Amino acid sequence: MTCVVLFTDFGPSGPYTGQMESVLQQIAPNVPVITLLSNAPTADPRLSSYLLAALQHSFPANSIFLAVVDPGVGGTRKAVVLQADGQTFIGPDNGLFNTVAVQAQHAQWSEITWKPEHYSMSFHGRDLFAPVAAKLAINEADGLLQPFEQNDLSDWPKDLAEVIYFDHYGNAMTGLRYQETYSGKTLTVNGVEIKQADTFSAVEEKQAFWYKNSSGLVEIAVNKGRAEQQLALKLGMQIRLSCA
Repeated sequence: MTCVVLFTDFGPSGPYTGQMESVLQQIAPNVPVITLLSNAPTADPRLSSYLLAALQHSFPANSIFLAVVDPGVGGTRKAVVLQADGQTFIGPDNGLFNTVAVQAQHAQWSEITWKPEHYSMSFHGRDLFAPVAAKLAINEADGLLQPFEQNDLSDWPKDLAEVIYFDHYGNAMTGLRYQETYSGKTLTVNGVEIKQADTFSAVEEKQAFWYKNSSGLVEIAVNKGRAEQQLALKLGMQIRLSCA
């Protein structure tokens, strides 16, 4: 069954998510809408792209991701639809979907050529992307899109050895997908060396460690503490894995 999945940097409060949901409900009232994330890295499509690429795997085939991290809204960037390995992504062409594309076996890009009669230059999420997502969900998108050849993404890294997100508990996700070759290695971030552990209970309270998280990413945590604060971490900080 098709669902529309919201991924934004709008924050947990304010009217923006609800306004997009209203558009989806009016056009596609029988299509489920799931708010996956409303606190993606603010105005940072590059970091957000690695988070989106990891989280998409929790959703069934044919899911439609309405993703808005769009600091250049109203500017020259394209409005696009990416179809990648059975999933659809709708939003700005500013790097937000590049990681999905380079990790996919098959990726097809289209530009949204349709324009509503009236729309805000500062809220394409509500006035442009949401209507297109809804119409795609009910198979009424004829004439809205034009395929195009995306710029060469061969230099876009498939993985990113940086901190990309802090969750509610202060754990720090990275853009690095876990590989078995990482097992037993020491992670260094902000000058601190951290050992690997499989679970929180495997280390002492307030001890930092890294592990493979539920989305398959390398993540930094502190047992019964906040890695973000204890290690003075910031988004974009680089990490390094090395033999002990």
